[in-house]
Amino acid sequence: MIVNPAIEQYIADLLPVRDPILAEMEAYAVANKVPIVGPGCATLIAQLVKISKAKRIFELGSAIGYSTLWIARAAGPGAEIHYSDGDPANASRARGYFERAGVADRITIHTGDALSALAATPGQFDFIFNDVDKEGYPDVLEAVPSKLREGALFVTDNTLWHARILLPDQDETTQAVDTFNRRQFSHPEFLTGMIPLRDGMTVAIKL
Repeated sequence: MIVNPAIEQYIADLLPVRDPILAEMEAYAVANKVPIVGPGCATLIAQLVKISKAKRIFELGSAIGYSTLWIARAAGPGAEIHYSDGDPANASRARGYFERAGVADRITIHTGDALSALAATPGQFDFIFNDVDKEGYPDVLEAVPSKLREGALFVTDNTLWHARILLPDQDETTQAVDTFNRRQFSHPEFLTGMIPLRDGMTVAIKL
């Protein structure tokens, strides 16, 4: 655990009860071992979307669309949200949740490689959220800067990676996350900080 488990529980207990759709998604994720950001991180992401007034948003690695739904609600009507995931079953399930939540009209679903979808989508974005397979994190950092406008936010989940980034003998996945972190913090186009919430979340602003 990165954060004291008692603190984690304290934060979780403070969070408002989620609506039935989000609660259903959380239960499905637990039952089927689908990784989602969880309500604490999702609340932070929604805050960042609202603070930045982001309207054009791309999510890299969206699974069943849990964070996408939080983002779409935070961005509000008229927003343009891009969901991407390599699993067609995830995309189909996500679409159902979006329709039931009444936000499907603001979400474009991309199935396949997330970076290919980002490259194929013209224009720049106000906000990009990165949660792809961790081995791909260094490639994401190569691709993202040109797709963000000045002042846009680039948010990445799991950047403390279960504290394995502290190990002297890292596996390939951990090395990828550690490499991403070091390059992100030294990147001349970003002002970067990290929040040790849950599994670590990096927040960077495009300069």
